[in-house]
Amino acid sequence: VQLVESGGGLVQPGGSLRLSCLASGSIFSINAMGWYRQTPGQERELVAIITNVGTTRHADSVKGRFTISRDNAKNTVYLQMNSLKPEDTAVYYCNARDYYAMDSWGKGTLVTVSS
Repeated sequence: VQLVESGGGLVQPGGSLRLSCLASGSIFSINAMGWYRQTPGQERELVAIITNVGTTRHADSVKGRFTISRDNAKNTVYLQMNSLKPEDTAVYYCNARDYYAMDSWGKGTLVTVSS
């Protein structure tokens, strides 16, 4: 599975961004997709996941502000990010996990929240 993220950039606090992740390759094997983020010196952390039946889970730190969704026809997963805070600044990575628990990762997209 190949994953390509897009949509990152610079936004002011309180602003919004929408990240996209286009999947290609063996997409029939995907069980769930998600977004993770990482800052320098920190471990990669889960932001949100969505299963192939549409069940979602969001990290407590983003609940009520971020929403993960998917468009199966476009093989794309989205992360709508509202009310962004400086602490949301990170590289955001798209993840796909198959039925054998094997992970695929995108190269990441940088989100910077700053005035």
